[in-house]
Amino acid sequence: MFYSLIYKFYSADFSFLNIFKYITFRSICAFFTSFILVLSYGRKAITLLKKYQNEGQPIRDDGPASHMISKKGTPTMGGIIIIASILLGTLLWGDLCNPNLWLCLGILLGFGAIGAIDDYFKLKTRDYHGLSAKKKLCLQIIVATVCCYSSMNLMNFSGSTSIFFPIFKHFQIELGSFFLIWAIFVVIGSSNAVNLTDGLDGLAMGPVIMSSICFAVISYLVGNAMFADYLHIPYVPCMSEVCVFLSTMVGASLGFMWFNAPPAKIFMGDTGSVAIGGTLGFVSIISKHEIIFALIGGIFVMETLSVILQVCFYKLIKRRIFLMAPIHHHFEKKGWSESVVVFRFWIISIVLGILGLATLKIR
Repeated sequence: MFYSLIYKFYSADFSFLNIFKYITFRSICAFFTSFILVLSYGRKAITLLKKYQNEGQPIRDDGPASHMISKKGTPTMGGIIIIASILLGTLLWGDLCNPNLWLCLGILLGFGAIGAIDDYFKLKTRDYHGLSAKKKLCLQIIVATVCCYSSMNLMNFSGSTSIFFPIFKHFQIELGSFFLIWAIFVVIGSSNAVNLTDGLDGLAMGPVIMSSICFAVISYLVGNAMFADYLHIPYVPCMSEVCVFLSTMVGASLGFMWFNAPPAKIFMGDTGSVAIGGTLGFVSIISKHEIIFALIGGIFVMETLSVILQVCFYKLIKRRIFLMAPIHHHFEKKGWSESVVVFRFWIISIVLGILGLATLKIR
């Protein structure tokens, strides 16, 4: 909004308005806007959600016994606060003529709606399973297909349907029409991975914030022809503006952590985790750094693999390799406190994020 207004009022007498053209400045403003919005209205939103949810989010009955006591009655669907702040921050500070910005908002709102439906069924039936896995997957496929297909048609540039690999300067695999299948897989996989990680107070938010910061940097670099050429990374037109969008995600996530810090006053629920996960996966696709996302979001990968391995081993040999899956519950069963698990996972996420950014220079 502000970006569009400067063209209307910009003149020699108002040359200071030129600062609004800089993505870095608008990204900083977007960060603080979303952060302040969450802090300002978070408590009111929590009070309102408590009023209508009565008993709060249903707690997993086969999880750690302590959760049945410490987390009982905590309201869910806090993702609405995050999504609303991201939406407002992006509309205020983003270039609304940029197609990538609208696609990111589309995937955020689409997956957010799926998560909200899932949370609604959990509250209505008082069952932590919520929407059936098949229905949830079908809805995710529909939203991911629309957004990824639109991206492939709008962003038609050299290498738009290729997978680029880190470290190797000119190594890429051209998928052609099959790229759509790959993109859908990454988006849905990322969405569900973040959802699995969101099992302890603040656990998912640390990796989410680190991943968002890393991809804000990556988006800025791949969207700048000079930087992309210098680093030997793919140049993606109109990508730098996504940095503004991701800055709002960082600000909203940090603001939400104020209320989600142990003991959590509210859970973001599937409304938040499904939406944020899908959005991060989509950003990794359009920025051509989905392979790097597997490293930067290593915590999400680890959580997902722990569930897959647990299920596979149990079906094959009727034994569990973890005390409980996802893996954060395994460490709880081993005696780690919730805060210890969260902080150590955050540390791992920061290290992985730095390693991911380092690969940009290693070519």
